[in-house]
Amino acid sequence: MHKKHIIAVIGLGYVGLPLAVHFAESGFEVIGFDLNEDKIKRYISGEDCTDEVGDKHLKGIRNINFTSDINKLKKVNFYIITVPTPVDEKNIPDVEPLIKASEIVGVNLKIGDIVVYESTVYPGVTEDICVPVLEKMSDLKYKKEFGVGYSPERINSGDKVHTLDKIVKIVSASDQDSLKIIKEVYGRIIKAGLYEASSIKVAEAAKVIENAQRDTNIGFMNEIALIFDKLDINTYEVLEAAATKWNFLKFTPGLVGGHCIGVDPYYLIYKAKELGISPNLLMSVREINDSIGKYVAEKTIELLQKYGHELNKSKVLLLGLTFKENVGDLRNSRSKDIYDELKKKDIEVIISDLYASPEVVKSIYDTELTDIDTVTNVNSIIICTAHKEYLNLKLEQLQKLTVANNAIIIDTKNIFYKKGDIINEFIYWSL
Repeated sequence: MHKKHIIAVIGLGYVGLPLAVHFAESGFEVIGFDLNEDKIKRYISGEDCTDEVGDKHLKGIRNINFTSDINKLKKVNFYIITVPTPVDEKNIPDVEPLIKASEIVGVNLKIGDIVVYESTVYPGVTEDICVPVLEKMSDLKYKKEFGVGYSPERINSGDKVHTLDKIVKIVSASDQDSLKIIKEVYGRIIKAGLYEASSIKVAEAAKVIENAQRDTNIGFMNEIALIFDKLDINTYEVLEAAATKWNFLKFTPGLVGGHCIGVDPYYLIYKAKELGISPNLLMSVREINDSIGKYVAEKTIELLQKYGHELNKSKVLLLGLTFKENVGDLRNSRSKDIYDELKKKDIEVIISDLYASPEVVKSIYDTELTDIDTVTNVNSIIICTAHKEYLNLKLEQLQKLTVANNAIIIDTKNIFYKKGDIINEFIYWSL
């Protein structure tokens, strides 16, 4: 086995970039590889398009060679694959990025090398799908001539408190020798400690149920929010009352998007069906959570009509398009569902977000972002994402944005729940 570990991180997104930076800062020689040449150029110039590291921080990093050149991987002996694991339009797992990454690593794989996968998958993907690709491309034998590990990513994008080094890292490997090296390498950057899973499949399963559990808990909250809305009960008042019991879990309703909670459960659903099991709970939760954007739009339309606003003459402002507060990630954001439903009724929809890339927004929404300071006379404001700047909006600012009479605020994140002046001034509804 190699004594000097030269690390390649394959896939430089929200997971891969901070991982590469942490290894470089710990003294490893790191190659950051991504097929997106534009992204590589931006990283080389010190521009962090993920905003997980920051431009200033990125510019000061040494020991990283950013590249799209496969040949630069020849000297690597420790590969970490952090590519996306999306689903297709039918919510079937798309493992093509993993296969492509495995092919890239496989052609450079040498005797004694180790490959660690961090991408979220269902149990079995690493050894049943990825390892055969590595063997085929390298002409080497798994467990005899190279080792494989699985260490699921636990990066919480946008979170500056629970950073990579402060979260316990699960590690697993094909054999004890590989596990020893994987622990040694990750142990250099993870201050919170490592947890050894008994097998690669156990580690894969642990990751996929983390996000499925959150999806389920939020799905329950969304379902009771729909029930309480019909009963004219404020959901958050109910949750505050229930939370006085010591073992009540403090989840809240909301839009469920992103690349983790809104996608990963489909990997477990797919595998369950393959095994002949009908995962009714998981599927029901996905159906509930995927329907909330449409429900919010329908509620907006209902209130516009109830309070005398003509739909085809109405303007609605969506505040926050990203799937999560204070990040620029638009993947699988359910704000788009709200937008699409409103447009069906010929409502003019204005979109504004302080973090999203204008180019990516244009590609998804086919319209431009609007600066909130230029907006006036909207009939309704929908808070889709609770960016920190929106939390501080004052009554006077909201009045400048809206029409004088019967303006409506739809608050999916409940940020104005305890601001009586705002609630009293507007027609107010929260999820």
